[in-house]
Amino acid sequence: MARRRVSNPLALAVLSCLNERPMHPYEVSSTLRFRGKEDSIRINYGSLYSVVESLQKHGLIRARETTREGRRPERTVYEITDAGVAEFEDWLAELLSTPVREFTSLEAGLSLMPGLPPEDVAKLLAKRADRLRAELRTLDTTLAEATAVGVTDLFLVEGTFRRTMLSAELEYVGSLAEGIRTGSFAGVKVWHRMHELRGAGVGLEEILADPVGHLGEEGRILLQFPPG
Repeated sequence: MARRRVSNPLALAVLSCLNERPMHPYEVSSTLRFRGKEDSIRINYGSLYSVVESLQKHGLIRARETTREGRRPERTVYEITDAGVAEFEDWLAELLSTPVREFTSLEAGLSLMPGLPPEDVAKLLAKRADRLRAELRTLDTTLAEATAVGVTDLFLVEGTFRRTMLSAELEYVGSLAEGIRTGSFAGVKVWHRMHELRGAGVGLEEILADPVGHLGEEGRILLQFPPG
């Protein structure tokens, strides 16, 4: 990924709004909120003005005019510069075309799940699956309502992407929970035996010193992948 002069995703959202027309920061905030962009981009509205300031500092936007209505504070309307348009288009093209390795909380949990007993992990994953189903139901309702009032696919694409990802996660998590619960997931027997031994007071260091003796031939894998 290219190194950006301003890398906060909120900056890209600001550039997107100003690429449509000049706006003041409050209008940018209202536009993003109205369009539901906080569901797709991690937006901290408290940092909006510092992002605007940074974009201006780097020549990506500039102040167009300052207005005051009645007793309200002054509002500065900003417009995007040619450099800002180029940055916006290049940044957006990169996001759409270039896969990036993202470290998710679920992947971190899965990588360390041997640290809990298999029966506990199966229950936790089943609970996650229930929450994913609830989230999918909510999302399906939202998408159906939007479609019913004539919102086109172009403006629902992030929602349909989210649904695809949630569905894939639900399928994987549900299958994994079932495999652990039934014992069809390879390594569950060793995993369960390891926690039996630790519950009996056998230390992890002792188990790893002689995995075959404590866990059987299948325990040899613990030499390479010790549990968390």
